[in-house]
Amino acid sequence: MSSLIIVVSGPGGVGKSTIVEALVQRDDRLWLSRSWTTRERRPGEAEDAYVFVTREQFQQRIADNGFLEWTEFIGNMYGTPNPEAPAGRDIVLEIEVDGASQVKKMHPDAMLLFVLPPTREEQRARLQGRGDVEQKVEQRLRKAEDEEPIGKALADFVLINDDLNATIDEMLELINAARAKRA
Repeated sequence: MSSLIIVVSGPGGVGKSTIVEALVQRDDRLWLSRSWTTRERRPGEAEDAYVFVTREQFQQRIADNGFLEWTEFIGNMYGTPNPEAPAGRDIVLEIEVDGASQVKKMHPDAMLLFVLPPTREEQRARLQGRGDVEQKVEQRLRKAEDEEPIGKALADFVLINDDLNATIDEMLELINAARAKRA
């Protein structure tokens, strides 16, 4: 049986990276496909959070049809390499709404979990807390207002991340239910 594709999406500052890292740690049947990006690494961000590349390297990968999906977002490029999960493992993709839309078109059976912040104020605080400059915070908040209706329409499930552990537990329950249906 092919791998289940689990897409975790949502606007910036909703906790996608934290959630995805916890999912992979708590369920050894999950495999995270690392996205590529041309943006600079944030202060304190793990070196393996993304594959950090130049714009030229990214464009070459596009030319080689090496991405499942890719997009340009606030001046930086982001893309998901064509994933090849180890046998018996399901694929987790952490991607923006544009990318999630592309994945759903190519893989309609992919499970899309759309994450939202409890409030816009909390989202702002999270973006500021991770070191985003105020201009980027404002851009991401404006983008979030555009992305939310699209993400909600695409999503199989919408989750409000107001309690991190509860959100992770709920996602694991949804993933296990999807696995049971496929068995």
